[in-house]
Amino acid sequence: MKRSIAELIGTFALVFCGTGAIVVNEKTGGVVGNIGIAITFGLIVFAMIETFGGISGAHLNPAVSLAFSIAGRFPWKSLPAYWLAQFCGAVLASFTLELLFPESLHLGGTIPAGSAMQSFVLECILTFFLMLVIMAVSSGSRESGLLAGAAIGSVVLLEALFAGPICGASMNPFRSLAPALVSGELGLVSIYLLAPTTGATCAAVLWRWFFGRS
Repeated sequence: MKRSIAELIGTFALVFCGTGAIVVNEKTGGVVGNIGIAITFGLIVFAMIETFGGISGAHLNPAVSLAFSIAGRFPWKSLPAYWLAQFCGAVLASFTLELLFPESLHLGGTIPAGSAMQSFVLECILTFFLMLVIMAVSSGSRESGLLAGAAIGSVVLLEALFAGPICGASMNPFRSLAPALVSGELGLVSIYLLAPTTGATCAAVLWRWFFGRS
């Protein structure tokens, strides 16, 4: 229960601050900017890992939880509870943003700037490298400690900086699904469900091949 609540709060914070930065950027005519949005995502990931890493591992992402299980570092039986908590946290954050900014059409949802295939491939690659870093700096399925928070937050920031304007740099299925569901703008949300999951899975398989289950 404690781990699930930690995942719910952490994912709420991620979606609320990250997509909130996008909503505020739209409302203020670009005051936040892509750099500000990327920094917001990176900093909130860092903060939540430092806050909840020792409790739940601060996965905050269903693709990350799945990848840990594939790598043999997280029990499969715990996946449903983590996924439910992450989903509820993300949806609650989007509902909160809708209440605060009812004029927002997409609530910070991810929308491809180019072709669907371009965004799919980008999301796969971005999540693949993010998951490799997560595997490298975590202990088991625990992302905790200053190194883990700084490394993972920095990768999120870096990838959002250069890929955000093209594909949104979601790297997280629920981060994209929640604003799409609440706003009703589902569009090409399937890209952001499948691509991050594929990228994270590939990273987990490769990591397990490199180092074995342990």
